[in-house]
Amino acid sequence: MLNTIDLFVGCGGLSEGFEQSRKYKMIGAVEWEPSPVKELRNHLKNRWGIQDSEERVLQFDIQRTEELFNGWKDKKFGESKGLDALVGNRQLDVIIGGPPCQAYSVAGRIRDEHGMREDYRNYLFESYLKVVQHYKPRVFVFENVPGILSAKPGDGSVRIIDLIQKAFADAGYAVLPDLSNAIIDMTEYGVPQNRKRIIILGVSKEHYGDKAEAMVEKFYSSYLPEYKIEKKATVRDAIGDLPKLRPLDEPISYLGRKLSHSASDPLINGHISRFHNKRDIELFKFLEEDIASGRMKYTSAKSLKTLYTKLTGKTSNVHKYYVLRWDEPSNLIPAHLFKDGLRHIHPDPEQARTITVREAARLQTFPDNYYFNCSQTDAFKMIGNAVPPLFAKKVAYAIYHLIQEN
Repeated sequence: MLNTIDLFVGCGGLSEGFEQSRKYKMIGAVEWEPSPVKELRNHLKNRWGIQDSEERVLQFDIQRTEELFNGWKDKKFGESKGLDALVGNRQLDVIIGGPPCQAYSVAGRIRDEHGMREDYRNYLFESYLKVVQHYKPRVFVFENVPGILSAKPGDGSVRIIDLIQKAFADAGYAVLPDLSNAIIDMTEYGVPQNRKRIIILGVSKEHYGDKAEAMVEKFYSSYLPEYKIEKKATVRDAIGDLPKLRPLDEPISYLGRKLSHSASDPLINGHISRFHNKRDIELFKFLEEDIASGRMKYTSAKSLKTLYTKLTGKTSNVHKYYVLRWDEPSNLIPAHLFKDGLRHIHPDPEQARTITVREAARLQTFPDNYYFNCSQTDAFKMIGNAVPPLFAKKVAYAIYHLIQEN
């Protein structure tokens, strides 16, 4: 088995895929937000039998790199012996992960008055790189949004990707010369969701010498594409078998929550609708029936923006509503989903609601045995931030074969 650590692990989408491949042993993981740490620790213990998951999943600020390696005692993050104690004298084969993408995303830059140029997250790749330099793995996997290719932090004179590419090269790793070729459409790998991400593979020149650059090329041209599928998975494939949650005549209190829709019986983890008022329920039903009937009057951006203005008296540069299509992949499942679900309306007119945590998790290919025992807000956020485990498993297989055959 190959030894790995996962940086910026979140709730563990990448790690889940690597575990599912059964080719890797996760030595350690790093995340600073408490809720995903708690969920990941529980999942690793309950699903994968990793009894020391509390020691392996480190809740800490990766920017404090020396303490991360050597241990810390801290009011906010408690105490730990650090990553070096976890790794010991073992060869670290693969480092996986990707810094938070908000600073690089095009949508994030549009929303921020400074275009995210002053966001500290622009430079979190430097902490990732320090860990790579410290442990010198055979390969690394750096995941992020395609917007990283155009982001220009600071004074806007230099692309962040150029800084990243130079830093990896200076550290002794071969990566693709043109990283636009590292953008992966995950629907081609069975993910039932229109999700494109940049997957940067770095191969150590110290380990592989002159073969490193050829290994990188082959990863993208043959090793990873081997796991593409012929037919794309759809929303129906992902969530079509889940119990229906229908609107109630009057709201009820259930498990300490106010519900506008029925609950599944038996209760499925995370499969509880957000609360919706009657106006929104009627709107959802109207939009769902527009598609289900074949009228398709409210499917264009212009018609949906007009409808939004009519209903609220407000205007918007982007359309606020989107109904998922049964027989197509879903639109992107974003971390922003925790704020509202209006662009992720369930396609069934009988249900007239937005998608649940479990539905979002399935569209992200999390298995049903990954339980989200946290707030709905935290669950949506960590699911949207994750790498789909199904895709991660295919990356894991491709890297394993790349290493074994070289």
